[in-house]
Amino acid sequence: MIHTHLFPINRREALRCGLYSAFGLLLGGRATSPLLAAPKAKAKSVIQIWMWGGPAHLDTFDPKPDAGNDYCGPLKTPIETNVSGIRISELLPLLATQADKYSIIRGMTHGVNAHETASYTMQTGRVSGGHEVYPSVGAVVSLFKGYNAGYKGLIPPYIVLTEPQGRFSEAGFLGSRYKPFATGGDPGQARFAVEGVVAPGITDRRQQDRRQYLHKLNTLANALPGDPQLVSAKETEQQAYELILGDAGKVFDLAQEKDELRDRYGRNTFGQSCLVARRLVERGVPYITINYKGGWDTHKQNFQTMRRKLPEMDKGMSTLLADLAQRGLLDSTIVWWNGEFGRTPKVQWEAPWNGGRGHHGAVFSALVAGGGFQGGHVVGASDARGEEVKDRPVYPVDLIGTIYDLLGIDTEAKLPHPLGLPARVIAAPADGLKSAGRLKEIA
Repeated sequence: MIHTHLFPINRREALRCGLYSAFGLLLGGRATSPLLAAPKAKAKSVIQIWMWGGPAHLDTFDPKPDAGNDYCGPLKTPIETNVSGIRISELLPLLATQADKYSIIRGMTHGVNAHETASYTMQTGRVSGGHEVYPSVGAVVSLFKGYNAGYKGLIPPYIVLTEPQGRFSEAGFLGSRYKPFATGGDPGQARFAVEGVVAPGITDRRQQDRRQYLHKLNTLANALPGDPQLVSAKETEQQAYELILGDAGKVFDLAQEKDELRDRYGRNTFGQSCLVARRLVERGVPYITINYKGGWDTHKQNFQTMRRKLPEMDKGMSTLLADLAQRGLLDSTIVWWNGEFGRTPKVQWEAPWNGGRGHHGAVFSALVAGGGFQGGHVVGASDARGEEVKDRPVYPVDLIGTIYDLLGIDTEAKLPHPLGLPARVIAAPADGLKSAGRLKEIA
């Protein structure tokens, strides 16, 4: 539990926290404590494309065609982008036309090779193994740019499409109120059945009939129409149904988009998740994670997977960048792509791997765009075979700290710890965490 003196709420807000479990996160009390002093914000929202499992940097944004077959495998022909001197995988032709909108970080490093601990480090900027579980970037943004900033949206300030990341507790010691609202469902289906919002097989008319029947059964509310707690409960119900049946819930209704645009994103879970993310940004949601699961942990048959998955990623990401730019949203929206680590540069051709790649945290790639990040640049470099950092290492705390700066979050501010212990937004240099400094080259 978080100390209430840090986040004062009244009785109405407390009641809301306990009602409608499917909407507990959504309708929970909103903090009223003032914002801490912070740098001027350039970004309003973040779309994090989380590559669950860790994609191969050599097969995506850091190709090494001269390293030979044991490293580049069959992907021997990287392609030029619309920025002179930047080449990326031959399987990403659409993103190649958008390179002026994003920058590639080729010197990402943390040296961790286990999924759980690497995910924690990449999402919090801290090394695992201590007594405290720190919150992820999404939870911190939900705190400072959501509830603590007077966020009024019916849609939660931290959304995950579609499954929880599962490798760590995203909210850490901040508590369940700051966990993401995981939509469940599949936006690639005819109707996006968002958990707790759109029930599979139940029409809007049936939802309305259920609500009317509930009112008939609620004799207590009818007998005590002025009771403050029952009045508050009625307000909570109205807000919940506004999300289910009103304008707020329509953000998840992709039938409102033109078929041509949906086709450009790709009629699959990832492509349509990118489209939902853009719609959530339009509604002012500060943090959206697309948990891009399925296929990136390529211990076996890496190249078969890349030929299947990269065109899907290429279509969804390139359309997202173009769509945000066209709507004037890219300047205020950070798009952040990476996984927990990269893959081993040297291919494991022998059985049972048959052309697989292992875990590799020594060096890997990330991509950032919008929200104050400049496009058309490369930061850092790996060596000739992509095995180690050659120039300009970028540690997780460097990237995360830059994202906070662009959002206007004071990185020296204190997080509300349930035991009152000191906890900064990002680790201090004295904490011993490796850092090479903020990404001033591109932000």
